[in-house]
Amino acid sequence: MEQKQKINVSKTIKDFFGNVMNALLSVVINALDWIMDPIQRKIGMKRMAYVFLVPNMLIFGIFVLFPMLVNIYYSFTGGTNLFPQDRPFVGLDNFKVLFTCDNFLDPNTCTEDLFWRAVYNTIKFVIFQVVGIVLFSLITALILNRKIVARGFFRAVYFYPVLLSPVVVALIWKWILQRDGLLNAMIIGFGGERINFLLNSDWATFWVIFISIWANMGFFTLILLAGLQSIPPDLYEAGSMDGTNEWQSFLHITLPLLMPTMLVVLVLSLIRAVQVFDQVYVLTGGGPGSATLYLVQYIYNKGFSDQIHIFGLAAAASVVMAAVLMVFTLLQLYLSRKSDAV
Repeated sequence: MEQKQKINVSKTIKDFFGNVMNALLSVVINALDWIMDPIQRKIGMKRMAYVFLVPNMLIFGIFVLFPMLVNIYYSFTGGTNLFPQDRPFVGLDNFKVLFTCDNFLDPNTCTEDLFWRAVYNTIKFVIFQVVGIVLFSLITALILNRKIVARGFFRAVYFYPVLLSPVVVALIWKWILQRDGLLNAMIIGFGGERINFLLNSDWATFWVIFISIWANMGFFTLILLAGLQSIPPDLYEAGSMDGTNEWQSFLHITLPLLMPTMLVVLVLSLIRAVQVFDQVYVLTGGGPGSATLYLVQYIYNKGFSDQIHIFGLAAAASVVMAAVLMVFTLLQLYLSRKSDAV
């Protein structure tokens, strides 16, 4: 009897909330009809798509397009004033300052030597970080694509660092790598000597690249894993019947079919590597000296961190970086269309 009453009570509550939700849904639908019907009658069904795009385009225009246009305008102005109407137009002077060098391979001969140090540091970071992240992500994806024990657990573990804030990641690793940190405690425990990881330029560069790979490889591993799972198993079965070993299957089946996905990973990792900032800013602050000073931090320092805020120079450097990223993006579109055509 009590069980029957409980069932009746739960059914009553469920019906009540169901009726409330239906009533709210009916109100929302009627309100949308009241708004959209006159618009649809006026502009026609084919143009209604533009109506639904308007909110997104407004947000994009206010928070992306407008700041971008203002930044481009600032790159052609000088002075230290913040507001555009107070800034004198100087043309290409900011770009001339950035690109005035006796020898572009020697930053000491450049007018803005820190800019070129940041450029070369960024190039070095991009090369080692992108190669490392593609390589380790591919190896990890190949392992996680196999039938191993606790495969779902390990997939989650490798992706977990991606969910963390870059600032949190940098703070954790800074605690590990500092002079009295966990890693030095382990080294001393095994009889070694304390190492100043973040005060030595070579060590600082190594750890910045390593931490960036560690924090981001889960995202790219997931992309490559999806690409691996889209390869039909029949191809491997046919290959084994022809006598191919695992290495030959990887070279002649896996790698060619995975190349479109690898291309996406390569370009996305390139773009993300060029934009590196938050982790490095928290971990080393660009130091020691300028060993880990990268382009985005140079732009931030010039515009907001230094005592004299040179907004025009910072904006010009950001325009140069945007042009480089645009080249990478166009290259991705070209190569992806070429691979689709093949």
